[in-house]
Amino acid sequence: MKKPEAWLRGAVPGIPQILQPAAHALIQTTEDLHRYMEGFPDEYLWEKVASRAAVGFHLQHMTGVIDRLFTYASGKNLSDAQMEFLKKEGHPDTHLTGEMLIHAFEAKVNEALDIFKLAKEDGLTATRLVGRKQLPSTVLGLYFHAAEHAQRHLGQLLVTVSVLKERKSGN
Repeated sequence: MKKPEAWLRGAVPGIPQILQPAAHALIQTTEDLHRYMEGFPDEYLWEKVASRAAVGFHLQHMTGVIDRLFTYASGKNLSDAQMEFLKKEGHPDTHLTGEMLIHAFEAKVNEALDIFKLAKEDGLTATRLVGRKQLPSTVLGLYFHAAEHAQRHLGQLLVTVSVLKERKSGN
């Protein structure tokens, strides 16, 4: 029997109520990612459809965005390693597999959920500056944007996976 979506399963233990929607979105993204990627051949990871981003890009980007936004939320600037990861997002790497990229995303989501568990509600409205331009946001805004951004790219990934699976099966 199919279980309800994450947001309909109750609170995620240990996470403040105000962060439950973001936690649910990240959990749902992970579960959907596993489902959508099932049976997707690694040979198609870097193939584009209609000049849109490849599945491999979406997988890397979803992981990278969470990492970067949570860095900003902690009040830090991006490291050289994070900047290097950003530069490499979407560049075909045949050494990577879909399973490796999914595992990296899942690990990053688990890190995010652990950070949520440590969050103090009175600190969520603290101002944080983002990027080179130091644009204003808040800790809460960064957490929610990480979750919704992952959902947005999951939707794009689903379409690309579906088209490539259908095209390659000859239907």
